[in-house]
Amino acid sequence: MGGYKYAADVDSITKAQDVIKAHIHVTPVLSSESLNSIAGKSLYFKCECFQKSGAFKFRGALNAVLSLDEEEAAKGVVTHSSGNHAAALSLAAQIRGIPAYVVVPKNAPKCKVENVKRYGGQVIFSESNMKSREETAIKVSLERGAVLIPSSNDARIISGQGTLALEFLEQVPELDTLIVPISGGGLTSGTVIGAKAKNPAIRVFAAEPKGADDAAQSKACGRLITLSQTNTIADGLRASLGDLTWPIVRDLVDAVITVEDKDIVEATRYCYQILKVAIEPSAAIGLAAVLSDNFKKNPILSCSRNIGIVLSGGNADLGVLFESWKN
Repeated sequence: MGGYKYAADVDSITKAQDVIKAHIHVTPVLSSESLNSIAGKSLYFKCECFQKSGAFKFRGALNAVLSLDEEEAAKGVVTHSSGNHAAALSLAAQIRGIPAYVVVPKNAPKCKVENVKRYGGQVIFSESNMKSREETAIKVSLERGAVLIPSSNDARIISGQGTLALEFLEQVPELDTLIVPISGGGLTSGTVIGAKAKNPAIRVFAAEPKGADDAAQSKACGRLITLSQTNTIADGLRASLGDLTWPIVRDLVDAVITVEDKDIVEATRYCYQILKVAIEPSAAIGLAAVLSDNFKKNPILSCSRNIGIVLSGGNADLGVLFESWKN
Protein backbone atom coordinates (compact mmCIF):
# COMPACT_ATOMS: atom_id res chain seq x y z
CA MET A 1 0.00 0.00 0.00
CA GLY A 2 2.62 2.45 -1.13
CA GLY A 3 4.81 1.91 1.95
CA TYR A 4 2.92 4.66 3.82
CA LYS A 5 2.28 3.89 7.48
CA TYR A 6 -1.45 4.21 8.05
CA ALA A 7 -3.27 4.12 11.38
CA ALA A 8 -4.33 0.52 10.70
CA ASP A 9 -3.25 -2.41 8.57
CA VAL A 10 -4.46 -5.93 7.88
CA ASP A 11 -2.58 -7.25 10.94
CA SER A 12 -4.35 -4.82 13.28
CA ILE A 13 -7.68 -5.68 11.64
CA THR A 14 -7.06 -9.42 12.03
CA LYS A 15 -6.11 -8.86 15.67
CA ALA A 16 -9.31 -6.87 16.18
CA GLN A 17 -11.31 -9.72 14.69
CA ASP A 18 -9.87 -12.06 17.33
CA VAL A 19 -10.56 -9.55 20.10
CA ILE A 20 -14.23 -8.95 19.29
CA LYS A 21 -15.41 -12.21 17.70
CA ALA A 22 -16.92 -13.65 20.89
CA HIS A 23 -19.27 -10.67 21.24
CA ILE A 24 -20.34 -9.57 17.74
CA HIS A 25 -22.85 -10.98 15.29
CA VAL A 26 -21.65 -12.33 11.97
CA THR A 27 -24.24 -10.34 10.06
CA PRO A 28 -26.07 -11.86 7.10
CA VAL A 29 -25.68 -11.02 3.43
CA LEU A 30 -28.94 -10.61 1.51
CA SER A 31 -29.67 -10.31 -2.19
CA SER A 32 -32.73 -9.54 -4.30
CA GLU A 33 -33.38 -10.45 -7.91
CA SER A 34 -35.71 -7.45 -8.14
CA LEU A 35 -32.98 -5.03 -7.06
CA ASN A 36 -30.46 -6.80 -9.30
CA SER A 37 -32.81 -6.18 -12.21
CA ILE A 38 -33.23 -2.50 -11.34
CA ALA A 39 -29.46 -2.01 -10.98
CA GLY A 40 -28.36 -4.24 -13.84
CA LYS A 41 -25.75 -5.71 -11.45
CA SER A 42 -25.55 -8.49 -8.88
CA LEU A 43 -25.92 -6.76 -5.52
CA TYR A 44 -25.02 -8.22 -2.14
CA PHE A 45 -26.16 -6.40 0.99
CA LYS A 46 -24.12 -6.76 4.19
CA CYS A 47 -26.73 -6.20 6.89
CA GLU A 48 -24.96 -4.41 9.73
CA CYS A 49 -28.41 -3.16 10.74
CA PHE A 50 -28.59 -6.57 12.47
CA GLN A 51 -25.34 -5.98 14.38
CA LYS A 52 -25.50 -5.51 18.16
CA SER A 53 -26.47 -1.91 18.98
CA GLY A 54 -28.05 -1.76 15.52
CA ALA A 55 -25.02 -0.66 13.51
CA PHE A 56 -21.48 -1.50 12.39
CA LYS A 57 -20.15 0.96 14.99
CA PHE A 58 -20.18 -1.77 17.62
CA ARG A 59 -17.18 -3.45 15.96
CA GLY A 60 -14.87 -0.49 16.41
CA ALA A 61 -16.21 0.59 19.79
CA LEU A 62 -15.82 -2.89 21.23
CA ASN A 63 -12.30 -3.25 19.88
CA ALA A 64 -11.36 0.09 21.45
CA VAL A 65 -12.89 -0.73 24.84
CA LEU A 66 -11.45 -4.25 25.02
CA SER A 67 -8.02 -2.91 24.02
CA LEU A 68 -7.77 -0.71 27.15
CA ASP A 69 -5.61 -1.95 29.99
CA GLU A 70 -7.19 -2.39 33.43
CA GLU A 71 -5.96 0.95 34.77
CA GLU A 72 -7.29 2.86 31.74
CA ALA A 73 -10.61 1.04 31.75
CA ALA A 74 -11.32 1.49 35.46
CA LYS A 75 -12.38 5.14 35.08
CA GLY A 76 -14.55 4.49 32.05
CA VAL A 77 -14.77 5.91 28.55
CA VAL A 78 -16.19 9.10 27.06
CA THR A 79 -17.15 10.18 23.58
CA HIS A 80 -19.25 12.74 21.75
CA SER A 81 -21.66 11.38 19.17
CA SER A 82 -25.07 12.14 17.74
CA GLY A 83 -25.94 8.54 17.11
CA ASN A 84 -24.67 5.05 16.52
CA HIS A 85 -21.19 5.36 18.04
CA ALA A 86 -22.77 6.61 21.25
CA ALA A 87 -24.93 3.50 21.58
CA ALA A 88 -22.13 1.19 20.46
CA LEU A 89 -19.67 2.56 23.02
CA SER A 90 -22.30 2.34 25.75
CA LEU A 91 -22.88 -1.34 24.98
CA ALA A 92 -19.16 -2.08 24.71
CA ALA A 93 -18.58 -0.44 28.09
CA GLN A 94 -21.48 -2.40 29.59
CA ILE A 95 -19.90 -5.65 28.37
CA ARG A 96 -16.61 -4.73 30.02
CA GLY A 97 -18.36 -3.46 33.16
CA ILE A 98 -17.11 0.13 33.05
CA PRO A 99 -18.87 3.51 32.84
CA ALA A 100 -19.58 5.22 29.52
CA TYR A 101 -20.11 9.00 29.41
CA VAL A 102 -21.71 10.12 26.17
CA VAL A 103 -21.89 13.75 25.08
CA VAL A 104 -24.91 14.10 22.80
CA PRO A 105 -25.94 17.24 20.87
CA LYS A 106 -29.40 18.55 21.72
CA ASN A 107 -30.62 17.90 18.17
CA ALA A 108 -29.71 14.20 18.13
CA PRO A 109 -32.46 11.81 16.98
CA LYS A 110 -34.54 10.73 19.97
CA CYS A 111 -34.29 7.04 19.03
CA LYS A 112 -30.49 7.20 19.18
CA VAL A 113 -30.48 8.92 22.57
CA GLU A 114 -32.80 6.21 23.87
CA ASN A 115 -30.39 3.56 22.59
CA VAL A 116 -27.57 5.10 24.64
CA LYS A 117 -29.69 5.00 27.78
CA ARG A 118 -30.83 1.45 27.04
CA TYR A 119 -27.22 0.26 27.03
CA GLY A 120 -26.36 2.05 30.26
CA GLY A 121 -24.57 5.09 28.85
CA GLN A 122 -24.69 8.30 30.89
CA VAL A 123 -26.01 11.02 28.57
CA ILE A 124 -24.59 14.53 28.83
CA PHE A 125 -26.18 17.05 26.45
CA SER A 126 -24.20 19.73 24.63
CA GLU A 127 -25.01 22.40 22.09
CA SER A 128 -25.42 21.14 18.54
CA ASN A 129 -22.15 22.52 17.15
CA MET A 130 -18.95 20.46 17.02
CA LYS A 131 -17.00 22.90 19.21
CA SER A 132 -19.43 22.43 22.09
CA ARG A 133 -19.47 18.67 21.66
CA GLU A 134 -15.68 18.40 21.70
CA GLU A 135 -15.19 20.80 24.61
CA THR A 136 -17.80 19.02 26.72
CA ALA A 137 -16.24 15.61 26.04
CA ILE A 138 -12.76 16.88 26.97
CA LYS A 139 -14.15 18.43 30.16
CA VAL A 140 -15.75 15.11 31.18
CA SER A 141 -12.52 13.27 30.38
CA LEU A 142 -10.47 15.62 32.57
CA GLU A 143 -12.96 15.64 35.44
CA ARG A 144 -13.54 11.89 35.59
CA GLY A 145 -10.36 10.47 34.10
CA ALA A 146 -12.33 8.66 31.40
CA VAL A 147 -10.57 7.66 28.19
CA LEU A 148 -11.76 9.63 25.15
CA ILE A 149 -12.72 7.31 22.28
CA PRO A 150 -13.56 9.14 19.03
CA SER A 151 -16.21 7.80 16.69
CA SER A 152 -13.93 7.41 13.65
CA ASN A 153 -10.50 9.03 13.87
CA ASP A 154 -8.85 6.37 16.02
CA ALA A 155 -6.63 3.42 15.10
CA ARG A 156 -8.57 0.96 17.28
CA ILE A 157 -11.86 2.11 15.74
CA ILE A 158 -10.55 1.81 12.17
CA SER A 159 -9.20 -1.69 12.84
CA GLY A 160 -12.47 -2.80 14.40
CA GLN A 161 -14.52 -1.52 11.47
CA GLY A 162 -12.16 -3.29 9.09
CA THR A 163 -13.36 -6.65 10.41
CA LEU A 164 -16.51 -6.08 8.38
CA ALA A 165 -14.53 -6.31 5.13
CA LEU A 166 -12.80 -9.56 6.12
CA GLU A 167 -16.15 -11.06 7.07
CA PHE A 168 -17.94 -9.83 3.93
CA LEU A 169 -15.30 -11.26 1.57
CA GLU A 170 -15.37 -14.59 3.38
CA GLN A 171 -19.12 -14.71 2.79
CA VAL A 172 -19.02 -13.52 -0.85
CA PRO A 173 -15.51 -14.09 -2.27
CA GLU A 174 -16.56 -13.13 -5.81
CA LEU A 175 -17.16 -9.47 -4.93
CA ASP A 176 -15.31 -7.16 -7.32
CA THR A 177 -16.63 -3.85 -5.93
CA LEU A 178 -17.60 -2.49 -2.51
CA ILE A 179 -19.74 0.57 -1.80
CA VAL A 180 -19.34 1.99 1.72
CA PRO A 181 -21.04 4.99 3.38
CA ILE A 182 -18.54 7.67 4.39
CA SER A 183 -18.71 10.24 7.17
CA GLY A 184 -15.83 10.36 9.65
CA GLY A 185 -14.14 7.68 7.58
CA GLY A 186 -13.58 4.93 10.14
CA LEU A 187 -15.69 2.37 8.29
CA THR A 188 -14.37 3.35 4.88
CA SER A 189 -10.75 3.30 6.05
CA GLY A 190 -10.98 -0.07 7.75
CA THR A 191 -12.95 -1.56 4.89
CA VAL A 192 -10.59 -0.45 2.11
CA ILE A 193 -7.52 -1.71 3.99
CA GLY A 194 -9.12 -5.06 4.84
CA ALA A 195 -10.69 -5.59 1.41
CA LYS A 196 -7.60 -4.72 -0.62
CA ALA A 197 -5.42 -6.92 1.60
CA LYS A 198 -7.64 -9.88 0.75
CA ASN A 199 -8.18 -8.91 -2.91
CA PRO A 200 -5.86 -6.20 -4.29
CA ALA A 201 -7.98 -5.92 -7.45
CA ILE A 202 -11.22 -5.07 -5.65
CA ARG A 203 -12.61 -1.57 -6.16
CA VAL A 204 -13.79 0.31 -3.08
CA PHE A 205 -16.01 3.36 -3.45
CA ALA A 206 -17.31 5.67 -0.75
CA ALA A 207 -20.86 7.03 -0.97
CA GLU A 208 -21.73 10.42 0.43
CA PRO A 209 -24.69 12.86 0.47
CA LYS A 210 -24.25 15.96 -1.68
CA GLY A 211 -25.27 18.00 1.34
CA ALA A 212 -22.29 16.67 3.34
CA ASP A 213 -19.69 16.07 0.65
CA ASP A 214 -16.42 16.88 2.44
CA ALA A 215 -14.85 13.57 1.36
CA ALA A 216 -15.67 14.16 -2.30
CA GLN A 217 -14.32 17.70 -2.14
CA SER A 218 -11.20 16.50 -0.33
CA LYS A 219 -10.52 13.80 -2.93
CA ALA A 220 -11.06 16.27 -5.77
CA CYS A 221 -8.54 18.83 -4.50
CA GLY A 222 -6.09 16.48 -2.76
CA ARG A 223 -6.31 18.05 0.68
CA LEU A 224 -8.58 17.69 3.67
CA ILE A 225 -11.69 19.86 3.44
CA THR A 226 -13.96 20.46 6.43
CA LEU A 227 -17.49 21.81 5.96
CA SER A 228 -18.87 24.52 8.23
CA GLN A 229 -22.37 23.08 7.89
CA THR A 230 -24.15 20.10 6.36
CA ASN A 231 -27.68 19.49 5.14
CA THR A 232 -28.85 15.92 4.64
CA ILE A 233 -31.49 13.48 5.87
CA ALA A 234 -28.65 11.01 6.46
CA ASP A 235 -27.91 12.11 10.04
CA GLY A 236 -25.19 9.47 10.40
CA LEU A 237 -23.17 10.97 7.54
CA ARG A 238 -22.64 14.53 8.77
CA ALA A 239 -19.20 14.12 10.36
CA SER A 240 -15.89 15.04 8.75
CA LEU A 241 -12.75 13.06 7.96
CA GLY A 242 -9.85 13.28 10.39
CA ASP A 243 -6.08 13.24 10.18
CA LEU A 244 -5.97 9.43 10.51
CA THR A 245 -8.83 8.54 8.16
CA TRP A 246 -8.10 11.10 5.44
CA PRO A 247 -4.74 9.65 4.25
CA ILE A 248 -6.35 6.22 3.85
CA VAL A 249 -9.32 7.62 1.94
CA ARG A 250 -7.02 9.83 -0.14
CA ASP A 251 -4.67 7.01 -1.17
CA LEU A 252 -6.76 3.85 -1.27
CA VAL A 253 -10.43 4.64 -1.98
CA ASP A 254 -11.05 4.51 -5.73
CA ALA A 255 -13.60 7.33 -5.81
CA VAL A 256 -16.32 9.07 -3.80
CA ILE A 257 -19.83 9.02 -5.28
CA THR A 258 -22.23 11.74 -4.15
CA VAL A 259 -26.00 11.42 -4.24
CA GLU A 260 -28.98 13.68 -3.60
CA ASP A 261 -31.19 13.23 -0.55
CA LYS A 262 -34.17 12.33 -2.74
CA ASP A 263 -32.21 9.36 -4.05
CA ILE A 264 -31.29 8.31 -0.51
CA VAL A 265 -34.97 8.43 0.45
CA GLU A 266 -35.92 6.34 -2.60
CA ALA A 267 -33.19 3.77 -1.87
CA THR A 268 -34.41 3.54 1.73
CA ARG A 269 -37.89 2.83 0.39
CA TYR A 270 -36.51 0.05 -1.83
CA CYS A 271 -34.83 -1.56 1.19
CA TYR A 272 -38.08 -1.53 3.16
CA GLN A 273 -40.38 -2.58 0.33
CA ILE A 274 -38.23 -5.00 -1.69
CA LEU A 275 -35.39 -6.20 0.54
CA LYS A 276 -37.70 -6.18 3.59
CA VAL A 277 -35.01 -4.67 5.82
CA ALA A 278 -35.57 -1.73 8.18
CA ILE A 279 -32.61 0.63 7.86
CA GLU A 280 -31.80 4.28 8.53
CA PRO A 281 -31.30 6.62 5.54
CA SER A 282 -27.51 6.73 6.03
CA ALA A 283 -27.42 2.98 5.40
CA ALA A 284 -29.26 3.29 2.09
CA ILE A 285 -26.66 5.51 0.47
CA GLY A 286 -24.74 2.61 -1.06
CA LEU A 287 -27.80 1.46 -2.97
CA ALA A 288 -28.60 5.06 -3.89
CA ALA A 289 -25.08 5.39 -5.30
CA VAL A 290 -25.35 2.24 -7.41
CA LEU A 291 -28.64 3.47 -8.89
CA SER A 292 -27.32 6.99 -9.53
CA ASP A 293 -26.25 8.49 -12.84
CA ASN A 294 -22.85 9.24 -11.30
CA PHE A 295 -22.32 5.51 -10.92
CA LYS A 296 -23.81 4.41 -14.21
CA LYS A 297 -21.81 6.97 -16.23
CA ASN A 298 -18.48 6.29 -14.51
CA PRO A 299 -16.29 4.29 -16.94
CA ILE A 300 -14.34 2.77 -14.04
CA LEU A 301 -17.53 1.05 -12.92
CA SER A 302 -18.57 -0.48 -16.23
CA CYS A 303 -16.78 -3.72 -15.36
CA SER A 304 -18.30 -3.99 -11.88
CA ARG A 305 -20.49 -7.07 -11.79
CA ASN A 306 -20.70 -8.33 -8.20
CA ILE A 307 -21.17 -5.36 -5.91
CA GLY A 308 -21.14 -5.47 -2.13
CA ILE A 309 -23.19 -2.78 -0.37
CA VAL A 310 -22.86 -2.11 3.35
CA LEU A 311 -26.20 -1.45 5.04
CA SER A 312 -24.50 0.31 7.91
CA GLY A 313 -27.28 0.60 10.49
CA GLY A 314 -30.94 0.40 11.37
CA ASN A 315 -31.44 3.04 14.04
CA ALA A 316 -33.92 5.14 12.10
CA ASP A 317 -35.86 8.14 13.32
CA LEU A 318 -39.09 6.76 11.89
CA GLY A 319 -41.00 10.03 12.23
CA VAL A 320 -38.48 11.85 10.02
CA LEU A 321 -38.25 8.92 7.60
CA PHE A 322 -42.00 8.48 7.16
CA GLU A 323 -42.40 12.23 6.71
CA SER A 324 -39.80 12.14 3.91
CA TRP A 325 -41.82 9.48 2.09
CA LYS A 326 -44.82 11.82 1.93
CA ASN A 327 -42.91 14.35 -0.17
